[in-house]
Amino acid sequence: MNSNKNIASPLVININNVYKSFGELEVLKGINLSVFKGENMAILGKSGSGKSVLIKMMIGLLQPDKGEVFVLNQEVKNLQGKELDALRLRIGFSFQNSALYDSMNVFQNLAFPLIMNHKNLSKAEISHAVEEALVAVGLESKELQMPADLSGGQRKRIGIARTLILKPEIMLYDEPTSGLDPVTSSEINALIVSVQKEYRTTSVIITHDLTCAKVTCNRIAVLVEGAFLKVGTFEEVFNQQTDLISPFYNYNFIQ
Repeated sequence: MNSNKNIASPLVININNVYKSFGELEVLKGINLSVFKGENMAILGKSGSGKSVLIKMMIGLLQPDKGEVFVLNQEVKNLQGKELDALRLRIGFSFQNSALYDSMNVFQNLAFPLIMNHKNLSKAEISHAVEEALVAVGLESKELQMPADLSGGQRKRIGIARTLILKPEIMLYDEPTSGLDPVTSSEINALIVSVQKEYRTTSVIITHDLTCAKVTCNRIAVLVEGAFLKVGTFEEVFNQQTDLISPFYNYNFIQ
């Protein structure tokens, strides 16, 4: 992947001079990031580096202490109630654990967000949307399966399908390949690329997996000690390694 987006592309996410602390713990220290329409951006960082905090700010679950977070041309901290709900409907979130309802089969899991958010849809329209989402993730034969009967990779796919069913403009992926074997990880990476092309989404991908970042993302942002140390293509970030960058590369490709 690794191509730079044309800077003329519309700005979809714009983070300006954002600070965030929890008590005396400074998590984000004046970060800036721009994500353009149609690109996949990976955010790399150690556990506790603030990656998830940043994602939560994009959907209004947390507010910055200072600075601005603009998503789809709206400053998130200024939105409340129906306005915030409307923004969140344009954003899909793929959870690390897939967050499927264990008491529902696959069809019911996928239909649920449609029923909750589009109450005017007919049963036929819901069925068609579920079928379309399952085809997109290559699991059209699994609609009557229970989540407990699916493999880890299949649950990840169903979680992505449930997110896609609302046709989001932005996809947020939280560790999409975590806990998966290399073959299944490769399949999820291919799916993320397919989603970008077929649904024309803009994506932010939190990952420790450099193969995932390299294969799926146009650019990578490395979050170290509360600041983005480097932002660029995979080659731009890792060709000239520093003492702070090298551990990410070594952990993934040398050990």
